[in-house]
Amino acid sequence: MAGRSGGSGRASSQSARERTLETLRRRIITLDLAPGTPLSENELAQELEVSRTPVRESLILLQLEGLVQVFPQIGTFVSLVDIDRVTQAQFVREAIECASLVDAVKRVNAPDIEALHEVLDQQRRAEKAGDAEKFFALDEEFHRELLRVGGHESAWNTVTSAKAHLDRARRLSLLDTRPIATLIDQHTSVVDALVARDAEAAVGALREHLRAVFEDIEHIQATMPQLFSDGKPSRPSRRTVTTLT
Repeated sequence: MAGRSGGSGRASSQSARERTLETLRRRIITLDLAPGTPLSENELAQELEVSRTPVRESLILLQLEGLVQVFPQIGTFVSLVDIDRVTQAQFVREAIECASLVDAVKRVNAPDIEALHEVLDQQRRAEKAGDAEKFFALDEEFHRELLRVGGHESAWNTVTSAKAHLDRARRLSLLDTRPIATLIDQHTSVVDALVARDAEAAVGALREHLRAVFEDIEHIQATMPQLFSDGKPSRPSRRTVTTLT
């Protein structure tokens, strides 16, 4: 009995950490916890209704991802957006998705095209409703669907793990810079080229779409430089908290 109880306790502890990590990671990527936000173990534990241990362990793992920074004798903060990490994530994503799209041109069939058009229709409805969060989810679905058509859906896990920093930059662009209708038009161009089985046009349209985030970042940096890391060590202060609204 004691052994089973101990095992259950370990499983429960691991589950609490996994839930806490997933929650904090999602809140950072979705900008609910904006770049530069101070993080208190006690406050997060109380808010998430867990002990400090899973919070502490989750923050350590998020630090390894570069999403959290710890400053001794000052505190723990959500990392500023690191352009170098965004660039590396974009490189990985572009390489995988464009290579898969070449295969998709060879493999695509009528049901695939129907599925992609359905996602585009849902994106248009989200844009009409002004639902940026719904559009972002559908944007993810669209790119994953392109990988599936190319026969490389399993590569989505690699893309996802690489692009946490990129996703923060993309969400910033949706807040102020890039109209959702423009993104839908870019998606449509990719599908049109796929239907025409024009690999060069499809890859060109996808690459242009994926790289548009860098234009947005330049604009966002000019208007909200406090959200970005300049590559130099800086000591934050808990007296101010960045907000995006």
